[in-house]
Amino acid sequence: MVMTETKKIQRPPQRQKGQPGQEDEMTPRPASDRETRHGSGKLRDKVVLITGGDSGIGRAAAIAYAREGGDVSIVYLNEHKDAEDTKRLVEQEGRRCLTIAGDIGDEAFCRSAVERTVKEFGRLDVLVNNAAEQHPQDRLEEITAEQLERTFRTNIFSFFYMSKAALPHLKEGSAIVNTTSVTSYKGSAHLLDYASTKGAIVAFTRSLSQALADRKIRVNAVAPGPIWTPLIPATFPADKVATFGSDVPMKRAGQPEEVAPSFVFLASEDSSYMTGQVLHPNGGTIVNG
Repeated sequence: MVMTETKKIQRPPQRQKGQPGQEDEMTPRPASDRETRHGSGKLRDKVVLITGGDSGIGRAAAIAYAREGGDVSIVYLNEHKDAEDTKRLVEQEGRRCLTIAGDIGDEAFCRSAVERTVKEFGRLDVLVNNAAEQHPQDRLEEITAEQLERTFRTNIFSFFYMSKAALPHLKEGSAIVNTTSVTSYKGSAHLLDYASTKGAIVAFTRSLSQALADRKIRVNAVAPGPIWTPLIPATFPADKVATFGSDVPMKRAGQPEEVAPSFVFLASEDSSYMTGQVLHPNGGTIVNG
């Protein structure tokens, strides 16, 4: 039994205080940029707004979008160093990057973030609703009303707020890409409220796609499995962080750079005949959804 557990260890045990976590405190750092990938102008001169764009999947998507020719606005809570690092990486691709700090659980802030983005870049073509938080509890009775509301405000209310604010600026051919999770399909005994919000995101994606089809604005989602991001050491005990991701068929956690191409695909014309759909970069878990 000990040998099996030892084989499952993938990284040093570690723990961070407070969510959504800091990427520069992680060991090893997440891989956000596969330099062997070369852009082909799929998003040339488009403007993308990404919530949770400072680190993890959001950072990898921001770099990938910039490499495809897009300018990027990243919204984040308070991880200023991570946000500046992402801005630097986007600018290395020759594109512009706007950083906006604030709480996406506040509708007024969401409106302000969209307005600042449009003022800075003159347009908005792609909205990526990506930011999330999660707080494990062993029993349903331990989930307080405060935790429940906070998780829903960040993880699904913000999708309504950001999409509502963005729609007046989106035009035919624009796209909305939402980040859901494998937990929305398989469930999670210890992340009841988080998994519930992720299930809501799937329903939101499917419903909004139908509502916007006549306007030729596509709405799709990505449902990652276990991905090595700051949210992991900011969520779980150190021993669980060490073996995180080893229980999927591919026996490892994924890297943000392995998820980013899904976000590029759904934002570009490559997916012009797709709306209301979900992609599953999850290490081989079969979800049939």
